[in-house]
Amino acid sequence: MSEQEWFNKDFYKVLGVSKDADDAAIKKAYRKLARTWHPDKNPGDEKAETRFKEIGEAYSVLSNKEQRRKYDAIRSMASGGARFSAGGAGGPDLSDLFGGAFTGGGTRVNFGGGADFGDILGGLFGAGQPFAGAQGFGGGGFDAGRSGFAGSPFGGAQTPRPRKGEDRHASTSITFREALAGTEVIMSIDGSKQKVRLPKGVKDGQKIRLRKKGRPGVNGGAPGDLVITIHVGTHPVFTRDHDNLRIVLPVTFAEATLGAKIEVPLLDGSSVTVKVPAGTQSGAVLRVRGRGVETSKTKGDLLIEVRVAVPKDLSDTQKAALEGFIATLEDSDPRAELLAKAKA
Repeated sequence: MSEQEWFNKDFYKVLGVSKDADDAAIKKAYRKLARTWHPDKNPGDEKAETRFKEIGEAYSVLSNKEQRRKYDAIRSMASGGARFSAGGAGGPDLSDLFGGAFTGGGTRVNFGGGADFGDILGGLFGAGQPFAGAQGFGGGGFDAGRSGFAGSPFGGAQTPRPRKGEDRHASTSITFREALAGTEVIMSIDGSKQKVRLPKGVKDGQKIRLRKKGRPGVNGGAPGDLVITIHVGTHPVFTRDHDNLRIVLPVTFAEATLGAKIEVPLLDGSSVTVKVPAGTQSGAVLRVRGRGVETSKTKGDLLIEVRVAVPKDLSDTQKAALEGFIATLEDSDPRAELLAKAKA
């Protein structure tokens, strides 16, 4: 999503938080909504998919301090008209300049402390506009080399220096399965559709940088980059552990005690048969090599955490059989070593 689209997007409303919400509240709201609207929990529901992407876009901006600062400034301009002032001695008052651009009265936006005015308005008016690259209002005026005024009264007869264009920032939300397999997404960048190929194995929060897809450079400088933040949804069965996949495998008491061969599902819909050794303890981890996350450089493993399922309801016959079994273990105390070590 480009900064130009922020005018009509209330990200605080999307996440259901107040404008003064802290980072922890924003993250908590995002996780709760992401779980509710995740496509895996709402298969075939286009409304849920759209809502999930909106939530990801909102979190991408509000969780980034710099992006949030720009967003708040832009939204202030959109709500009732904004007036601009330098916020420092000797700086130009831009309220007259922008008085006709927005409705009268309204909010006065103060960019104190030498705030980068070009960063905020650059996303609205695009590179090459009068404000692209202009900074330092209230902090020392225009920089001729940065703003491109060669030989202007603002900086004397200085030679304009080439400057790289600003980076553009966007975000997209994909499913857990799409992240591992790789996918192609269609994104709206500054009002135009752009096809972006995401490599297999991308991680949640990972940033993909597309060189020279950002804003045009100034004075012959190179274009900036397009930086895309990836948001990956969760999966009901699998979790990611670096380049490994993890799954919890329930087994019966008999299977853990006597050993068994058990079929374990894989993310691609197939399955693999694993051997659970006799005497396997709950919490033990079995490894199937090469069945984890595949990237261009590595291929992880499938980590299977064994969890012994304890029966809740036993018949009288089953209880009697179990009590008879326990009677044969009267001389065995699994906590004896623990107690001895605790007293040492």
